[in-house]
Amino acid sequence: MKILILGAGVIGTTTAYYLNKAGHEVTVIDRQPGAGLETSYANAGELSYGYASPWAGPGIPVKAVKWLLMTDGPLVLRPKLDPRMWIWGLQLLANCTERAYAVNKGRMVRLAEYSRDQMMALRAETGLAFDGRQQGTVQLFREQKQLDHAADDIAVLKQYGVPYEVLDPAGCIAAEPGLATATVPFVGGLRLKNDDTGDCKMFTESLAALAASQGVAFQYGTSIDRVVVDGGKVTGVATSRGVLTADAYIMALGSYSPLMLRPLGISLPVYPIKGYSLTVPITDESVAPLSTVMDETYKVATTRLGDRIRVGGTAEIAGYDTALHPSRRGPLDRSLRELFPRAGDAGKASFWCGLRPMTPDGTPVLGRSPIANLYLNTGHGTLGWTMAAGSGRVMADIVAGYAPDIEVGDLSLSRYSS
Repeated sequence: MKILILGAGVIGTTTAYYLNKAGHEVTVIDRQPGAGLETSYANAGELSYGYASPWAGPGIPVKAVKWLLMTDGPLVLRPKLDPRMWIWGLQLLANCTERAYAVNKGRMVRLAEYSRDQMMALRAETGLAFDGRQQGTVQLFREQKQLDHAADDIAVLKQYGVPYEVLDPAGCIAAEPGLATATVPFVGGLRLKNDDTGDCKMFTESLAALAASQGVAFQYGTSIDRVVVDGGKVTGVATSRGVLTADAYIMALGSYSPLMLRPLGISLPVYPIKGYSLTVPITDESVAPLSTVMDETYKVATTRLGDRIRVGGTAEIAGYDTALHPSRRGPLDRSLRELFPRAGDAGKASFWCGLRPMTPDGTPVLGRSPIANLYLNTGHGTLGWTMAAGSGRVMADIVAGYAPDIEVGDLSLSRYSS
C-alpha cells in the first residue's frame, strides 16, 4: 500500500518506520528542512511510561488559579479571541473529576506501557544512540499533600502492573544523589524505575535516517496547503510540490492537525499548549541528575542527557503563538537552582519553546477518522516522545487491518462523539 504521512516529528517518523517495516511504500512530508525540528526538538527528554497522567484531574481548577497567581508558576494564560481556546478549556474542566481522571490515566498508562515494550524492541533491533538512559523517574514532592495525592496514581499503576517505589527523603537521595545538594526541603517521592530518558530530536533524526536507508521517502521543505477530499475519501494533499497522492494518509501534524482537518468537517479537540525548556551544560557530574526528577510543585522535569541537563516544563495557553518569552525561564531556572544548584551552568543554557498538541482528556487521538482512508495519530500532549513507538506500531496495525496488541477503541476520535 502507498501511504503518505503528514509530519516528520517523532510521531510521524516512528509511524513511517513501522509501516515501512510492514512492507508499505511510505512517504513523509514536512515543512521543516529535517526530521524532529518542531515540538520534538528540545522537549523534556522523558520517556515517562509510568508517569503518564492527564493534566485534567480533581483539584486542578483550584490549583490552576493558584498557579496563575504565582510569579514563576507553571501555568500562563494569554487570552485570545478564539472560541476554540475557551471550548477546549471547558472540555478540560469537564474532565477534572475523579472518575474521568481514572479512566483517562488508565488509557494513557496502557498505551505508554505498550510503547515502552516497543521502544525496548526498537532499541535492540536498531542500536540507535540518542543519549538514552534506563534509570527511572523520581516524582519529587515538596509538600505532604502532594505525597498523599500520589495514592490515586498508585492505584492505576497497580492496576496495570507498573513497578513503583514510594520514597522518603533519604530514598530520593539514594536514587538521585545530586538531590543531597538541594537548597529546599522535600518530603518524599514516587520512583518509577522502568521510565527512561533520551534526546527526542537525536532519536527522531537517527530513526529518520535509518528509515530513509530502508526505503522511506522524506520530502522536507514541503509546505502543506490542504487535504483534498472527493467522494468520501482523500484523493490527494496539495503541497508546495504539487498534489501528492497515496492509498492512505496519516495526519501526524501535532498542534496543526486540527487546522488541516477543520475544512474537511472534522472537529479535532486538540489545542496547542506551549512548553519551554533549557538545555544546560553539566559542570559537575557528581551532583547532576542521573535520570529524570519531576518537581511536582513547579511541574518541571530535570533530565540528564549525556553531558547536558534538559529542564522542561510550564504550560502557556496562547494559541499558536511561538514567541520565546524570556519571563518563562523563571520556573525552569528556579527548579534547577533549588534541586541541583551546582550541577550545570545556567548562564550558558539554550532556551527553547514548542507547541504541545493537547486533548482535553490528555489521551492522544489514534485511529481511523470519519474519512475512509484518512488516519489520525496526534494529540499526544507532553507525551509524544513517551508514546511514539507504541502509537507508531498501533497505527501500522490499524492501517493494515490487523488487531493491535492492546485495546485502542477508546483512543479514537469517536470517543468525543459519545
